[in-house]
Amino acid sequence: MEKGKKAKLEKAGWRVGSAEEFLGLTLEETEIVELRIRLSNALRSRRSTLGWSQSQLAKTIRSSQSRIAKMEAADTTVSIDLLVRGLLSTGIGLDGLSKIVGSKAER
Repeated sequence: MEKGKKAKLEKAGWRVGSAEEFLGLTLEETEIVELRIRLSNALRSRRSTLGWSQSQLAKTIRSSQSRIAKMEAADTTVSIDLLVRGLLSTGIGLDGLSKIVGSKAER
């Protein structure tokens, strides 16, 4: 958040904090949320780069288009295992996965 906007909100009596603070997440829970977001963003980006539709990716991993949409939206009903499987099916490989997991957060 911009410093000016934060100062203005605080001056108006608002308390500014992080989503982790608001939700009371532990460090481990925060890391899992971040991992899920990184994987889902990478899946969407990779699918788009390949020019695949969600339906094409779904056929590749024997799933449904609606499931792919949930995967790309970082829906909590989608397992991290399925996100990884989806990425691997696009040919990203273990080196590509390690770059996704080890990348800096985009906040």
